[in-house]
Amino acid sequence: MNTYPSRPVVLCLSGHDPSGGAGLQADIEALLAQGCHAAPTVTALTVQDTVNVSDFRVLDRAWVMAQAQAVIADLPVAAVKLGMLGSVEMVDTVVELMQQLPGIPLVCDPVLRAGGGGSLGKDDVGYAMRERLLPIAAIATPNLPEARILAELPEGTADECAEKLSPFCRHLLITGGHGDETDIHNRLYVRDGDSHTFTCVRLPGSYHGSGCTLASTLAGRLALGEELVSAVRSALDYTWRTLRDAEQPGRGQYVPRRLPLDFSQ
Repeated sequence: MNTYPSRPVVLCLSGHDPSGGAGLQADIEALLAQGCHAAPTVTALTVQDTVNVSDFRVLDRAWVMAQAQAVIADLPVAAVKLGMLGSVEMVDTVVELMQQLPGIPLVCDPVLRAGGGGSLGKDDVGYAMRERLLPIAAIATPNLPEARILAELPEGTADECAEKLSPFCRHLLITGGHGDETDIHNRLYVRDGDSHTFTCVRLPGSYHGSGCTLASTLAGRLALGEELVSAVRSALDYTWRTLRDAEQPGRGQYVPRRLPLDFSQ
């Protein structure tokens, strides 16, 4: 039997997307592409396709806790990635779990809306994430609409949202692409006031699962030991390539191609 060195393990707490474009499948594919091992813990079940989400059900807190604790007891978790939580109770569950993983980087993707606009949690979920999860996260990765929800600034710019959220988190990556600008500006804000802007060319079309791809890739890069700013750059570059090569398997948005068609590549 061939044996290989263990790949870094990333614990993923996310929802299940039956279309395969976002959620845990996106996490698994993106982490495989980074050379990491995904340990997927299901937080919610959704009814969705590549167009939009029509319904969801958050799993029982005890079931989610049992899944994650089984992983923590058995595998050396090197990073944690959060996706859809869907309820305040699930936010509390993550806080409790992270107490068992001191020093492990947490990447918080505040999934509050589906790409088609459908809600993935009540309004109080965003508030709970801001107050309880952002302070313990290594980095949060909202897109601009999600940043506005977290900051309670419905028309806020990225800079205005970052100013409001800076007391809550060490690093904040607000991704662009929700306007009509030719180039997309992704902005990384650091609590000490430093900032970095990463620019990429806008691609045509809309995409299902780009935020999940970015956050899980970033968690993988951190699990591999990459420094945070460099890891952000690596994750953004990889995500852009998955969107450039995206496919349209259904009637709605394009799905990032996170893995090569030929695994010998």
